[in-house]
Amino acid sequence: MNKPYFPRSEDGVAPLRCTVSRRVRFEEVDALGIVWHGRYASFFEDARAALGARYGIGYMDFFSEKILVPIKILHVDYHLPLTFDESFTIEAVLHWSEAARLNHEYILRNKKGDITTTGYTVQLMLDANGEVLVIPPPFFRDFCNRWKNRQLHIRQSG
Repeated sequence: MNKPYFPRSEDGVAPLRCTVSRRVRFEEVDALGIVWHGRYASFFEDARAALGARYGIGYMDFFSEKILVPIKILHVDYHLPLTFDESFTIEAVLHWSEAARLNHEYILRNKKGDITTTGYTVQLMLDANGEVLVIPPPFFRDFCNRWKNRQLHIRQSG
């Protein structure tokens, strides 16, 4: 990746990160034995869901607050192929934003640590009527205040 997908926070707020490990399943490869390009959206979702669960901002956390967070933009850059039964990691990086949106970056690495794929998603926040929010809802503003002040608590998995 030559250029960052998202600008650095002017406030110096460090991005949140979460990495998950996976292995390429047979159903995820094409006739050439490499991961079919359409599978990368679900790889991104694996890491995004783990990051949300870790920090208490997963899909159901938003849903319980009557906030929807649909993906507005999905972008993928392919660097190296992944093949059947290959182990790899997916790192999700949530970048700081003052807006009512979630800016996630993704970095996939093979077992040697080589970057195979990068990408990003942008999710907007909508109210229960499907209207785009201009400012983040109160529960997310509280989360952002804790994030900015380095007071986040990581949820225990399991």
